[in-house]
Amino acid sequence: MTATTPAAHAPSRPKPDPLLPNERLEAFRGRAAAYDRENRFCSEDFEDLRAIGYLTAPVPQELGGMGLRLSEMCAEQRRLAYYAAPTALAVNMHLYWVGLAADLWRAGDRSLEWLLKEAAEGKIFAAGHAESGNDIPVLLSTTTAEKVDGGYRFTGSKSFGSLSPVWNYLGIHGMDLSDPTQPRIVHAFMPRDADGSRVEEVWDDVLGMRATRSDNTILDGVFVPDRLVARVIPAGFAGVDSFVLGIFAWALMGFGNVYYALGRRILDETLERVKKKSSLGISRGSMIHHAGIQGAVAEMVMALDTVEPLLDRVAQEWDEGAEHGAMWGPKIFTAKHAAVEAAWKVADTALDVAGGFGIVPASGLERLVRDCRLGRIHPANVFLTREIVGKLTLGVNPDDQPRWG
Repeated sequence: MTATTPAAHAPSRPKPDPLLPNERLEAFRGRAAAYDRENRFCSEDFEDLRAIGYLTAPVPQELGGMGLRLSEMCAEQRRLAYYAAPTALAVNMHLYWVGLAADLWRAGDRSLEWLLKEAAEGKIFAAGHAESGNDIPVLLSTTTAEKVDGGYRFTGSKSFGSLSPVWNYLGIHGMDLSDPTQPRIVHAFMPRDADGSRVEEVWDDVLGMRATRSDNTILDGVFVPDRLVARVIPAGFAGVDSFVLGIFAWALMGFGNVYYALGRRILDETLERVKKKSSLGISRGSMIHHAGIQGAVAEMVMALDTVEPLLDRVAQEWDEGAEHGAMWGPKIFTAKHAAVEAAWKVADTALDVAGGFGIVPASGLERLVRDCRLGRIHPANVFLTREIVGKLTLGVNPDDQPRWG
């Protein structure tokens, strides 16, 4: 993993005004429970975000967008996720494609300019990386990519395809094993109407983040033309170029900020409720005087307060083009991991503080806790995170023991 950030060294600029007015955010919050209860896609939220230009925000201004950088988009996602985390998580899958393409464009790589123009015209991009049996998405694949005249044919199954009802292009990857000694990963964008593809509606009664509508996509010899092939690179960590590193940065930093904001929301709601909670066993009545409650709240606050500056610093350094070299991977993975783990600690502790009422849907906390738990299954999971951070910090090549073949 030797790639560096494609983000150009950019001078600091004034902080942009928030894209989402408070009344719009309150409307998102008001719809969240119904989306979860009815297990349906956040259609109204999505159309609101489209209407205000949120989905084109990372597109460079020269191409019709707002030119928001990673740190700026993370701040917006954090704000949205506080009110409607599933909605923020769903659109993150689109935003990370647009954001990394914009970074490459600013750095002089115009290979994905077509993507930025399509996004500016309202096209939606989704992520087709998750696969059963592959815990290293993007770098390896159980999907096959066969070179044919004019492009590649992909065969496999992609899971957790957020934005399933609305995407126009699915970013996919597959393994080309035509030379078994030099396996390669092919990254491409599959149009929705591609022959041989179909969406399987499996996102029913899942644990949490239901409004993302993350159904499966089946690829049965799907042909993708060369013009929609983004990269053909070595499998494994040897293939981490600016494109792949951009996926890590925009996707994982987006995940981290979504779950951090969700943790902050859970904390705030817990504080509001505990101030109103009484107990016959406490002489002064209110549970805020219970030493155990005070300690639990302190742990929740300290967990989140250590994460926010980490998320901000990593995103800002990405925008500034900091020269971290091979350590960019550990920095990005660590930031996402820290945010998710802190949020889950807050969510788990919140249930202890809330008591029995916390598990009742009417409390609202039950839904937020379920949503929060999904952060730990988003790539990279805890096992891969520890492996990447440990090996790269020690200078060990993660590809020394190939995982394919």
